[in-house]
Amino acid sequence: MADISATQTGKSGVWKSDEWQRLLEKRKRGDFQLKLAGLAALGFAILMLAILFASLISTGWQALRQTHVTVAFELSADRIDPANPIRGNYRAIVGDAVAELFPELQGPALRSATGILSTGAQNALRDLVVRDPSRIGETVTLTVPTSDPYDQLNKGLVDRTTPEAQRRVTDAEIALFDSLAERGLISKPINWALVTAADSRFPELAGLKGALWGSFYALLVCFLISFPTGIAAGIYLEEFAPKNRFTDIIEININNLAAVPSVVFGLLALAVFLGWFGMPRSAPLVGGMTLALMTLPTIIIATRAAVKAVPPSIREAALGVGASKHQVVMSHVLPLAMPGILTGTIIGLAQALGETAPLLLIGMNAFITAAPESILAPSTALPTQIFIWADSPERGFVSRTSAAILVLLAFLVLMNAIAVFLRSRFERRW
Repeated sequence: MADISATQTGKSGVWKSDEWQRLLEKRKRGDFQLKLAGLAALGFAILMLAILFASLISTGWQALRQTHVTVAFELSADRIDPANPIRGNYRAIVGDAVAELFPELQGPALRSATGILSTGAQNALRDLVVRDPSRIGETVTLTVPTSDPYDQLNKGLVDRTTPEAQRRVTDAEIALFDSLAERGLISKPINWALVTAADSRFPELAGLKGALWGSFYALLVCFLISFPTGIAAGIYLEEFAPKNRFTDIIEININNLAAVPSVVFGLLALAVFLGWFGMPRSAPLVGGMTLALMTLPTIIIATRAAVKAVPPSIREAALGVGASKHQVVMSHVLPLAMPGILTGTIIGLAQALGETAPLLLIGMNAFITAAPESILAPSTALPTQIFIWADSPERGFVSRTSAAILVLLAFLVLMNAIAVFLRSRFERRW
């Protein structure tokens, strides 16, 4: 005990000593250092997140606009058979239109100029004639996308000062493109095809429509399987299952399954769904079932936690007025636990939306040029579409990959925002 001569009395009447003062200052320094470490960690996390979004936006925004050229096409009856317009020589029609734009060009130079237009021009002409064969013989003016090298040129991603041998476009091709721009035929509208078109081997034509529908169907199947199954399993384990060694083993395995790498579920789906059951490869049905296996442990754990959070007094009051165990759970416990269950379900689905490895193993990375019409049709998903584009050597897919990542992040943020809203809107504090 400190000597009374070494103590002093403050204005508040509290006895203090030099040792007490030293310990107090040490504690204050510890609190300050802990707060500083927390702020530093938070600042570092925000910095990394800002760098990530800055990198994605700086490259992805280029995909939000697409270079187009306005051209007049003569739908000559010599090039199109009215009896079978889908098999018309639309490539020749495009060549004739480019020849009208550059009458001074012939031979290889004309063929090079034709490369300014994307192959999507032929598809647009074919679709127009198939929809309305009466247009055969007319001259139509369409705004069609340019090919990827000229799109990159117009967006400033091709350095004109680079030696010609190291550029994708020659000086003569740049001069032709500039002449079109001087005539006001070049535009750069919003690239709605990014979400309205399916995948393509040509960057200027590639879109996310097929991947969006594939992810929607897969998540729909995942929800329809995992949501009722997970809630039923969680309620049974928490409310009805006897507490014995068998249920303890089940609980431990459910907790372990929540931490199993997603690629393991992909291998399981590959062996069982595709190998044993012979289900269709690359189908959203198989993808949704695979994601359901991954999401089930999360929903079961969330359900049990939400049910356990309901006060015992609710159960006791219901039992006291004569309700059965089933009525207590279905009419009292489950409605009160539903906000927490929905939050866990949405978070589990958001995690499933971003999974790539299991979908790759069941073949949902195939090259599909049309959106799926059902859960049995071949399809891709947003994560696998990003993987495909990131692996492509074409320069135009770089910006589209970043744009697709931003779209995926937007869906993830939206789903998490919905989970937060449901929790704050319906959660009851006891």
